[in-house]
Formats: sequence, structure tokens, C-alpha cells
Amino acid sequence: MAYPTPRRFGTIILVVLAARVCESLIISSPRRTRSVAVESVKEAEAYRDLYEKLEWQRQQQETTRKRYQIIAAPEAERMARAIEASSPDRFHFHETSWDKFPDGTDKIVVGGYSPRNMISGQHVLFLASFHNNDVTMSQFHVLVMLLQSFVASLTIVLPYYPTGTMERVVLEGEVATANTHAQLFSSLPSCGRPTRLIIYDLHTLQNRFYLHGSTIASLKSTIPVLLPELREAGIRTVAFPDDGAAKRFKHFFSPDDFDIIVCGKLRDGDDRVVTVQDGDPKDKRVVIVDDLVQTGGTLYECGVALKRLGAAAVSSFVAHAVFPQDAWMRFLRGGDRDVFETFYVTNSIGTTTSKLPSNDVFEVLDITPQILYDLDVF
Repeated sequence: MAYPTPRRFGTIILVVLAARVCESLIISSPRRTRSVAVESVKEAEAYRDLYEKLEWQRQQQETTRKRYQIIAAPEAERMARAIEASSPDRFHFHETSWDKFPDGTDKIVVGGYSPRNMISGQHVLFLASFHNNDVTMSQFHVLVMLLQSFVASLTIVLPYYPTGTMERVVLEGEVATANTHAQLFSSLPSCGRPTRLIIYDLHTLQNRFYLHGSTIASLKSTIPVLLPELREAGIRTVAFPDDGAAKRFKHFFSPDDFDIIVCGKLRDGDDRVVTVQDGDPKDKRVVIVDDLVQTGGTLYECGVALKRLGAAAVSSFVAHAVFPQDAWMRFLRGGDRDVFETFYVTNSIGTTTSKLPSNDVFEVLDITPQILYDLDVF
């Protein structure tokens, strides 16, 4: 027996309902007609709601059935293989050769084209890593090539947008590299539908509006990856290093489950001292949450302030572990910034997290499952 599709089922519902209303209008008195009409409107709204739920379920089924051909930057190949292994019926990874000519220019051969073209006409997922300028330009070469290959769609996953902190200029002549990167993305060829650029915990949220043309930002967060870790560790208090971080991340933490603390910097003569401005850390297990860490000075000072006010234990979480010049070493056990019970980071910058020791303060959270989820959520 063939069952009607949600769309056909919804049409049947509306036709039957219209017939019932007409019948009631013909055989009823004026007063009863008004009553029946009101009831019919309510029924129509209920049926319409049911129809929209069925239509939404149909759309979700179509979305989760979408197959992707994966191309990845060298630093993202491990993640690409993990995605393929998690759902081989939906994802197929094609290894790319990222080589150089003797003069230093790129010699790239993208996988999936030979001996059979498995890219053209397909949905393509590109896993990017812009950890330095050289690899960034190499990946833009490939993005242009893919979009000129008649792909059905292109989704770019760039977990960490490295120029997000350079979105404005103070002195004339400075370059806002967040803008120039956005210009490069916006100038990518069109494949018919917009290119989707998935970014996690973008440092300055207004950067999404720097993009225009054929590329649209899809902003996501890594906080859902952290929440199970906090429950397991028995951490029920979240601290933010400043008011900006609190406004940005506070809504992820239900007031029924977490106490909130907000820190901030106060001027003390020529110095700026981190203090607790709202909340009480006494006898609580606290985690400091922020989007990224560079040298980690603010996080360290915030941790010291929380401990000084009686926190039982202090941990820290950042989505992006930048740590230039191996600044992470200062947070190891015995280092001069050894203040955290656990320092949670994600693998959004694999070139950094691959160097972190596994038996010390750092715990690297894998965002691959979150990426799989976010692909189907717009």
C-alpha cells in the first residue's frame, strides 16, 4: 500500500476540512453557522499545524540524506576520515595532493576527479585550516577550482577564523585583515546557490556581515561540546573574563543548572587588575569560558582572582587554542601559570592541539560530532 507524502496528506486534510465547513454553512442556522465557523477555523489551525510538522519532518529527512564528497586541507584530513567513518553512506573523502613546484608555487591535484569524476554535480564539503598565510592561499586556489567544477553546492567548514580579531583599524594605513579575508570569500565563483561558510565562535560577531555576494556565514558554537564535560566534572559555576564574553555565552548556560560569575578589569593606578564584578565563587568549582586564548594572561589573572575569593577549584575553556610561540607551556603543571585544574580546548586549531601533552592540564575536546550535527542545522 502506497502512503501519501506529507505534502499530499496536507492537501487532503485541507480539502476535507473545506468540505465540512461548506456542509455546515448549508444546513445550519445563522447562529449555529457562526459557531461552526469558529470551530472550523480552530480545526483548520490544528490541521495546518499538523501539516507543517509533517512537512518539516520531510525536509529534515531530505537534509539528512544529503551525500557529501569531502575535500580537506592537510591539517584537516584526520577530521575528514573521522567524518567519513562515522557515516560512510553520507560522506566520502577524497585525498588531495598538496605539493609545491621548485619555485615554491602550488602544485595541487584535487582528489575525486580521476579516474572517475565524483565531484561535478555533487554536494562538496571542504574542511579548511587557515593557520598561516601560505596554506590559506593554497586552499583558496582549490575553492575556486571546486566552484568552477559544476558542483551542486559547496559547504566550507573553517572552525577558526584567524583574522577575526583584526576587524578594525586605529591608525590610517593599518589593514583590517578580517575584511580582506571576507572579500576573498565573497569573490568566490557562484555555483548557483550560496556557498555556506561554517565558522565556530567567531571572535567578533559583526564579521559575518563583511561577507556578501555568493558566500554566506553560518555561525556555530562549540559550547555544546563543553556541557557534557562540565556535568561529568561536577562543575556548576561558569565565570566569564569580561562582560562581552558574558553577553555572548551566558545564554548557553541555564540558570537552573549553573551559577554565573562575571569578571572585569579595574584600573589601579597604571595597572589594570582583574576582579570579580558579579557573583560569588566561594567553595564552588568554577570554569572560565571564553572564545579564544593567545598568551592567556587574562584567563590566568581571572583564575587567580577566583581562587583568592575562595573558589574550590578553577578550570578554563576556550574554543580556539591559538597559543602563539608555544604560550601553552606556561599553563602546564609546575609552570608559572599553573592555576587551572583542567584547561579545556577544542581541536579547532589542530596545529596547536597536536602539540599539547595528553597527561597534563589540557583536555582536547573533539568538535567532529558537532560539525556533523551542524551540517544539517541552518
